[in-house]
Amino acid sequence: MTRELTEITVVGGDKTGLIARVTSLLFERGINIEDLDQAVREGVFRMTTRVDASEMETSRGELRRALAELGRELDVDIQVRFPSDRDARRIALLVTKETHAPEALLEAEAAGDLADDGEDADIPVVIGNRGDLRSLAERYDKPFYDVGDGNGNTDEERLLDLLAEYDVDLIALARYMRILSPEVVFRYEGRIINVHPSLLPAFPGAEAYRQAKDAGVRVAGVTAHYVTTDLDQGPVIAQRAFDIPAGADVAEIKRRGQPLEADVLLDAVRLHLADAIAIHRGTVHGLAKDAWLIRVRAVRPLTSVEE
Repeated sequence: MTRELTEITVVGGDKTGLIARVTSLLFERGINIEDLDQAVREGVFRMTTRVDASEMETSRGELRRALAELGRELDVDIQVRFPSDRDARRIALLVTKETHAPEALLEAEAAGDLADDGEDADIPVVIGNRGDLRSLAERYDKPFYDVGDGNGNTDEERLLDLLAEYDVDLIALARYMRILSPEVVFRYEGRIINVHPSLLPAFPGAEAYRQAKDAGVRVAGVTAHYVTTDLDQGPVIAQRAFDIPAGADVAEIKRRGQPLEADVLLDAVRLHLADAIAIHRGTVHGLAKDAWLIRVRAVRPLTSVEE
């Protein structure tokens, strides 16, 4: 399939007839549905529809207005993303306290190396659930917003407002130490990348380096993956592995892993920006063999053992 599809996402309360109302509106305007996926988690409904709008019998503006009106009537949020809406990709960095992962992305952007040649991407905002990294954002002339409550709990309504205000395409969780609720994940599904300090599916959840030490493993690693509503179970994009010396404590394991966290997150963001990967049946696949090999060679092998 060579044509690019328009993505329509519906998020809100689960209501009888909701899917029929949306699909009927699309059908009436000559829009062909290519793929439809739905889920309900913690009382939040999400429907993602990919449609062929190339021969639709309406304008983009009228379609957006009609869907927005339907969303207000049904009390749900409906977003439309046309493939040619913008040339640049806008990335929000979500952070907590650790600097290595966010600084790697900010430094890459400053060096013009965030995306491959021909791709245009920028980081317009840094958002924290604590205020610790405000100075890092200011060093790179980025606006910083603390959406935490002082204890690290996130005001997700404020977070969603900021993501909409900055018209964000991709969210990079650069060691952001808070679980995102379905209200956020469903709106940006397939566009949130997290870095986790283990070779998933091993050692999900908190204190992964300590879990590795307690398990006595001799090889540990880090994983960049797309975020889903299941903690640390989203599709894997890239991984790095490293040896654990005999007798190494948690601090030593962390010292070996942290630089790789920054590397693997940057690699995953680059692959996403290059449209070199896609999610199919819960697994990440390369979209074109030649492009995949070129991208991977440029960012180093996806899995390697580091000394």
